Amino acid sequence: MQTERYSHGHHESVLRAHSWRTAENSVGYLLPHLRTGASLLDVGSGPGTITVDLARRLDPGRVVGLDSSAEVVAQAQAHAAAEGVTNVSFETADAYAVDAPDGSFDIVHTHQLLQHLGRPVDALREFRRLAGQGGLVAARDVDYAGIIIHPHVPALDEWLDLLLRIGRNNGGEPAAGRRLKAWARQAGFTDVAVSASTWLFETDEQRAWWGGSWADRALHSSYAEHAVEQGLADRADLERISAGWREWAAAPDGWLLMPHGEILARG
Repeated sequence: MQTERYSHGHHESVLRAHSWRTAENSVGYLLPHLRTGASLLDVGSGPGTITVDLARRLDPGRVVGLDSSAEVVAQAQAHAAAEGVTNVSFETADAYAVDAPDGSFDIVHTHQLLQHLGRPVDALREFRRLAGQGGLVAARDVDYAGIIIHPHVPALDEWLDLLLRIGRNNGGEPAAGRRLKAWARQAGFTDVAVSASTWLFETDEQRAWWGGSWADRALHSSYAEHAVEQGLADRADLERISAGWREWAAAPDGWLLMPHGEILARG
């Protein structure tokens, strides 16, 4: 299989989910360590909702968001402009080789990126270089292998099995959360503080939003394309998975927990 392909892609259904993310719901472990005026690099910034939130908190500190997709960078720029946040900029870049001197930023942050990389340790070494001596590297990633879903919907077992297989075929590690500490130590960090947090989707509104997003993603995003390309599923399988998400979303007792690993690394 071709390695290090972005498994989720940038379909509207994917960006719909990514645009829900804020500093409060996705970066709580880092917030106590922010100080006004600090500089921050956000690697894998996506549509920029977290990045813009962080820029507000650090103003007048310089905040830069990096992403590999020019299309998504343009969306992030538009979001910052619409929010009137002027201390943030967005650029396309390679996470393994950022065009900036050693120690350019007080904080290097990444959210849900390392799970997609074939060389997460090399990326963390690059982030360590960019943070420099005394700088902070913050990373949070989901652990898909630890997801808990109720009630049991057999089609969602298929969804998760496909998600794990696609991610690994594409060179990544969907169960990245549990590996962040090990990867940071391999990257040479000597001070690694580890924590964990969850996303929980259980209200009627949350289930409709999350389940609806994945019902669409199962049919129209890169998840569907990769599943078919890799011979892991056909259209009937994907239709069944999409229907499974709608079944789960309609269940009054529906509940989905996503565990995340987090690290704050120095040295």
